[in-house]
Amino acid sequence: MQCSKCSRKAVTYIRYNGKYLCKQHFMEFVERRIKKEIRKQGLPKGTIAVALSGGKDSSIAAYMLNEILKEHRERKLVAITIDEGIKGYRDKTIEIAKKFCEEHEIEHHIFSFKDFIGFTMDEISKKRGNIAECTYCGVFRRYVLNKVARKMNVKAIVLGHNLDDVAQTILMNFIRNDLRRLARMAPHRHIQPGLIPRLLPLIEIPEKETTLYALLKGFEIYEGACPYSVRAMRGEYRNILFMLEEKHPGTRHAILNSYRGIEDCLAKKFPPAKLQPCKICGEPSSQPVCMACQLREKLKVSP
Repeated sequence: MQCSKCSRKAVTYIRYNGKYLCKQHFMEFVERRIKKEIRKQGLPKGTIAVALSGGKDSSIAAYMLNEILKEHRERKLVAITIDEGIKGYRDKTIEIAKKFCEEHEIEHHIFSFKDFIGFTMDEISKKRGNIAECTYCGVFRRYVLNKVARKMNVKAIVLGHNLDDVAQTILMNFIRNDLRRLARMAPHRHIQPGLIPRLLPLIEIPEKETTLYALLKGFEIYEGACPYSVRAMRGEYRNILFMLEEKHPGTRHAILNSYRGIEDCLAKKFPPAKLQPCKICGEPSSQPVCMACQLREKLKVSP
């Protein structure tokens, strides 16, 4: 098929808007929306960090920010990689992240669960009890990322979450009736003391498009999945959304737009919690002891 904008051969068909796009127009289509989101969400002056896993999405976010910030003297881009300690998985993506940063001349920092939490994810998996690995991983990853970013005087953390990721999160929180968590979703407009705001420049880009964009740009892609994701509930919501999108193109965008329509109402009903220093680690927390320290204590007493 020919591109809907020119006579060149199309590389993809965008079902939700009915257009065929060639390589050039597809890449422009992706980049235009990412740049629009960056303008919309805003970039503070100072150091901007990309949470770089080595996966396609965070690599695209890092690439786009690097291209945009090259001419911005008042802003600096760094990449932060969190090594959870998952043998056969994270070690491979860390190597990809290292190569990516070397190629694009991005300052790169790597921090590990072992150094900050005292356990690797492989060790946590053996001691987790009835709590899924993803619960530990999510809490600890956010904890370490925020802590190191604050020490580096980072003003905003850019995440590579795509449209599929965000639509899944919205759906999960609605079904669980966890409206407080829904009200706290990134991108963050309200800055709380001690917490670094997070931005999502890929929020409008479906995963299929991020994959194709990464392939067309020649980015190295690791196709393996985290071995612990098989026990994550997110996979069920991913399958639900996939089926809905196949039957009703545009479903993911509709979910995102519905959330955006009630975002202000959620913010008023569930204002940010008053934070206090955690009694154990001193990090900002809505509870006397932060969730990271609560989970870490569970691991210490586990056999």
